[in-house]
Amino acid sequence: MKTIRWGILATGKIAHKFAQGLQTLEGAVIQAIGSRNLPQAQAFASQYQIPNIHASYEALAADPEVDAIYVATPHPWHRDNTLLCLENGKHVLCEKPFAVNTHEAEVMVAKAREKNCFLMEAMWTRFMPANVQLRQMLRDGIIGDIQMLTADFGFFSEFDPASRIYNPGLAGGALLDVGIYPISYAYMLFGEDPVHMSSTASICATGVDEQSAYLFGYANGALARLSSSVSLETSREAVIHGTKGYIRVPLFWKASELHVTVNGSEEKIYSYPYPSTGLQFQAQEVMNCIHGGKTESDIMPLDETLRIMRCLDTIRSQWGMKYPME
Repeated sequence: MKTIRWGILATGKIAHKFAQGLQTLEGAVIQAIGSRNLPQAQAFASQYQIPNIHASYEALAADPEVDAIYVATPHPWHRDNTLLCLENGKHVLCEKPFAVNTHEAEVMVAKAREKNCFLMEAMWTRFMPANVQLRQMLRDGIIGDIQMLTADFGFFSEFDPASRIYNPGLAGGALLDVGIYPISYAYMLFGEDPVHMSSTASICATGVDEQSAYLFGYANGALARLSSSVSLETSREAVIHGTKGYIRVPLFWKASELHVTVNGSEEKIYSYPYPSTGLQFQAQEVMNCIHGGKTESDIMPLDETLRIMRCLDTIRSQWGMKYPME
């Protein structure tokens, strides 16, 4: 198959992790790096042996030697960066959360469909080998019918009003930064919107949520109890409860193990180790789709991304929380 030539837009921490993962994939090459800071672009290129160096995002998007671009900027810039790449006919993998709100996401999806370019939210969790196997186990009915999901994602970040985490001008707060993980996990497992959605949040001095919790109810009676925090370390695990048992997924967003208990029997641990950072699996999905002539992924489809964005908007509306750019 034809090699996919990648460009990386921005040089932050997540861009480094993506580059490291991408280097493990056959048929992938990092062709170009783009940054608004030339020395940063040069340093990134030197570290990963990248031939094309661009001192602007516009130059990266226009690079004729690039097939697909990974947008690695913070989410307030996802819409504009993604639209820039799509306008130049590039396929795009955009970091999560996909956008600040549903309207931005709808504009991005419409442009991808207009340009007939591939676009996907970079929810790397879905493509981890353990979570791929988890979905198969659930399809096989290992624990019966799913009745409840509990999942949390929290970490401690020192309060800094200017930081990306706490600054409302940067669409800060726990919900969009890490709440997206358990919420997207619920959408992956249940495959539908909840019919009931309630939430609560602890709003910090800057006006964003430092911790928040979400309760979803589904048409069949199933429940999801989810939470996130940027001021507390939490267990960061998911537990899927079924009518025949349960599956515990430690560090579910980057899972490498499944702990399965069926009908009260002794817990069995299934291990799915992976090399590098784990971000390569979502890149492989992008490449598979491009080679197959597809403009979106069946595993992380655009319509589902839009449903998740509407969910995030609904939750924030329950708190009356809006960002300055909205």
